[in-house]
Amino acid sequence: MGSSAGAGSGEFHVYRAIRKRTMQREEYLTKEKHKSEVQKDFEKRAAENKEKEDAKTAKKRAKRQRLKANKKKPKIEKVESSEEDLEEEIEETREIKEEKTTAEVSANTEEKSRDSKENEDDKTATEISNNKEETSNEIDINTKNANSSSIS
Repeated sequence: MGSSAGAGSGEFHVYRAIRKRTMQREEYLTKEKHKSEVQKDFEKRAAENKEKEDAKTAKKRAKRQRLKANKKKPKIEKVESSEEDLEEEIEETREIKEEKTTAEVSANTEEKSRDSKENEDDKTATEISNNKEETSNEIDINTKNANSSSIS
């Protein structure tokens, strides 16, 4: 490379040093961005795993408590079972089933609300970007109109 337009031979070294610093800065920023993305992904997966584990633990805890309650109940002799005893057993099983369905419904509603919040955040982000594009297009049109009117 030769010098041109009054640039001395010493200017090239200055240019090269500036360019090197710029490239190092860009590389550092890229690495930091990558690190932050990896960290966010890790935290997201960890939160999901924790929620799954908590749900599983709650289910097992409910089962243990049910079994413990069943052990405390006096055993009913099958020979002398009357209609009242059968009705009581049926009612108890209904209560247990209702507890299960209530827990399942609450888990499903929590999951749906979490999903809806994520969808709302995504919609808002897209709306903001669309608004930015519209305003930039309006500005471009206004500047073109101003330029064309000043030329005439």
